[in-house]
Parts: sequence; C-alpha cells; structure tokens
Amino acid sequence: MTLPPSSPPDADPDRQLAERNADLTELLGHLTTCWDEERRQLARKLHDSLGSSMTALTMHLALLTQQLPKEKALQDRSAQIKQLLMTIINTNRDMQLSLWNDKLEFLGIKSAIAELVSDFGKEHRLVARCSLPDDDESYPREHGVALLRALEEGLRNVAAHAGATEIDVILDDGGDEIMLTVRDNGVGLGTRSGESSGCHGLRLLRERARYLGGALSLMPAGPRGTVMILTLPKVALAQATLSE
Repeated sequence: MTLPPSSPPDADPDRQLAERNADLTELLGHLTTCWDEERRQLARKLHDSLGSSMTALTMHLALLTQQLPKEKALQDRSAQIKQLLMTIINTNRDMQLSLWNDKLEFLGIKSAIAELVSDFGKEHRLVARCSLPDDDESYPREHGVALLRALEEGLRNVAAHAGATEIDVILDDGGDEIMLTVRDNGVGLGTRSGESSGCHGLRLLRERARYLGGALSLMPAGPRGTVMILTLPKVALAQATLSE
C-alpha cells in the first residue's frame, strides 16, 4: 500500500491543515462506504439463510399440522409454534431493513423514501407528506445510501426531540444538484444542535456529504420547527456513475 506524500515540516500551516482535513474526509468516506457494504452483505445473508429456513419450517409445519389428530391440545400447540415462527420471520425482516433497505437496490430511491416516510407517519401518528420527482432518476448506490441515511437520521431526530405533528420530506432533482429536505413543525432546535458533541449521526452525515462533494445543514424553520437539507452535486453524481 502506497501512502500519500506528506507535506514537509516547514510547509504552510494552512496548507497542512487543509491537506489533513481532506485526508480525514476521504478516510471517513471510505469507512462509511465499507460499513454500508458490510451491512448490505449481512442483510443479504439474513435473507438468504435465516429467512429461507424459517419459510421452509413454516411450510413443513403446515404439512405436519394436517396430519395431526384433531385434539385441541395438539392443534393449540401447533398454532403456538406457527405464531412463534411468524414472530421470528418478522423480527428477521425488521433486522434486515434496519441494516439495509432492499427497496433502494431493487426499486430505487423514490420507492425507498416513500415507504419510509409513510411507515414513519403511521408509527408515530403524525401527518407525513412526501414530494418526489416525476422522473425516475438512477443514482449511484453510495449517493442513494447517503440520501436514505440522511432521511433516516432526520426522522429519528423528529421522533426523539421535535414533538412534531407534521413532517414534509421533499426530494428535488433539478439544476446542478439534488436536494433532500426534511422539515417538521416541532419545538425547533433549542439546545438541539447539529454541532452538538452528542449528535454523532448528524456529524457523520455531514462528513459523508462532504466526501461526495455536497453539504448537510440543520437550521430553524421559521418560528417553529426544524429543517434539515442535504445537497449533492449532479457533477459528482455523473462522475460516480461513470466510475461504477
């Protein structure tokens, strides 16, 4: 492995700092990309191994139940086993989705965002609106993941801190950049700041965006509420698509 040349000791301090920041941004970008790939691989293993095994067991149980005597105790025990298997299957599915949203890979970013926003609104009993581009754009995986991770983090912050009753998620694809906006009508930032030492999720997202040539910001949305905006340049998207 060849290490990049370092600046001589007497180099301009500002230049050294800029190079150091660039190195750290590249390192964090590489680490998050590796982390995403590991999560994707683990989710796939859970699907192919545990998921298929549980489905096969459910089918075997159904066949076995048909052959059981019609005794209530045996039928009740069979029903309990079936319910336990369904619980394991659902838990496995939830684990897969928490690791990797397969809709991103198979159906695209629009379907992944739409489902995530809809599920969030139902789970937290609030009005969740979603605005998506009419055209189905194809993004490189790392950019789709960045958009989805930003949305997930934004929704987590709304659930944990905002006390909101409404959220709006907007994916705007036009001009020279793509922009994801997550806006709520909650209590606002207050002591909640994207620069807080505890907000590691937002800090990692900011570094991920910087690595991809974009930016992430968190700011008040008028008298009430907060807005998080992720922007990614179309130039970087095009270059990444060509490199895949």
